[in-house]
Amino acid sequence: MSADPASLARLSMSLPSDLLRHLDVMVEERDMPSRSQMIAQLIRHAVAEHQALAHPEEMLAGTITLVYRGDQGGVRQQLANKQQQYLKEVISSQHVFLENDQSLEVLLVQGPAKRLEELCDALRSVRGVRQLQLVTTTSLLPPLHEQGDEEESVDESPAKGVAA
Repeated sequence: MSADPASLARLSMSLPSDLLRHLDVMVEERDMPSRSQMIAQLIRHAVAEHQALAHPEEMLAGTITLVYRGDQGGVRQQLANKQQQYLKEVISSQHVFLENDQSLEVLLVQGPAKRLEELCDALRSVRGVRQLQLVTTTSLLPPLHEQGDEEESVDESPAKGVAA
C-alpha cells in the first residue's frame, strides 16, 4: 500500500465464505495487489455515496455518464439547455456517437451533492435518455479561478521592429 504505515489502522472482519470467494475473484480480476486495497476502494466509494445522501450541501466532484438515443426531438439540444442551467457545476462535457443511433456523453461535475442530484434529475427528464449514472468522490478539483489572483494583462503593443 502507498499509505504511510504509521497512519494505517488494522481491521479484522468475518465474512461468509461465499462472499470472501467473490471478493477474492474481484481482487484477481481487477488485478489489485491485496484484499485490503480492494476493500479500501469499496469503502471509499460507499463513503462518497453516503456523503452525498447524508450531507447534501457538501462539495463533491465526479462524473455523470449518459446514454441516449438519436436526436429525434432535439435530445442533444435539450441536454445542452439543461446543462446550461448548471454552469457552475458542469466543468466539461465529452460526447461520442455509438452504434444504433445512440450517443454517450460524460460530464465532469463539481458542486454541492444536492445540486448534482438536481442536475441528474433534470437530465433524466429529457425524453430519449436511456441510462444515467452519477459517480462522485469527496476529493475536489483545485480552484479553477481564485478572486484576487488575476494575472496582469499582457502588453498588447506591437513587438519592436514589427509594423502595426
